[in-house]
Amino acid sequence: MNRKELVENIARKRSFLCVGLDTDIRKIPAHLTEGCTAEEAIVKFNKAIIDATAPWCVAYKPNLAFYESLGAPGWMALEKTVEYIKTKYPDQFIIADAKRGDIGNTSQLYARSFFDHLDVDAITVAPYMGEDSVSPFLGYEGKWVILLALTSNKGSKDFQLIEDKDGRRLFENVILTSQKWAGTDEMMYVVGATQGEMFRDIRAVAPESFLLVPGVGAQGGSLEDVCRYGMTPDCGLLVNSSRGVIYASTGTDFAERAAEEARKLRDQMDALLPAELG
Repeated sequence: MNRKELVENIARKRSFLCVGLDTDIRKIPAHLTEGCTAEEAIVKFNKAIIDATAPWCVAYKPNLAFYESLGAPGWMALEKTVEYIKTKYPDQFIIADAKRGDIGNTSQLYARSFFDHLDVDAITVAPYMGEDSVSPFLGYEGKWVILLALTSNKGSKDFQLIEDKDGRRLFENVILTSQKWAGTDEMMYVVGATQGEMFRDIRAVAPESFLLVPGVGAQGGSLEDVCRYGMTPDCGLLVNSSRGVIYASTGTDFAERAAEEARKLRDQMDALLPAELG
């Protein structure tokens, strides 16, 4: 999916919500696991969540850890989930939250796995090893790299805020350097919603880039602050909510409750979006 198509979906749905499919077999409703394998239960849960939330979101983000932790059955559940989205809701942007990043030949295989085999739209990538670890993910038509920049976890301060001799922080150097590798139609950045006013600093170095924003909801990030400091004329944001949507209920009404939470977020987003995008 290219940038124009993504912006058109945001404008059409008046939403920039990404639903995180952080599906934990230990947390899904008990009635879904009865008489089922782990793979079957996860796929049933994901399909129900997707059907319930698809009208209110523009993207889905399965976190690979929740699938890889189950071995082969988990990976099969991931493949079936991605295929379900692509077949039934082809307008949805699919992000593999894999946080890959390794030397070039290994990254080439990761890129092949996610872009050629799974055929997702984007993958999260760690930039620590530099250009030759990121460049193998670039150059796939309609595919995106989402580079970790300023994350929402407590430990983000350990490295990401370290200043160089010119007073420039590491996350700013990551963004500025990576802009030499790809343009705003191929690279996004992860910026945690809990960073608040720091979005102003992000926009100083990445004024037009799309940002993937986790941390709204269960992690306490403010959607209003994200939009106040981070929104661009064509939105420029994909705001993710995982636990707050998919685990809104652990009962038989889990899908209905997920839809309610997704709709609430979408309505908030509608009010915060420019009247016309572009």
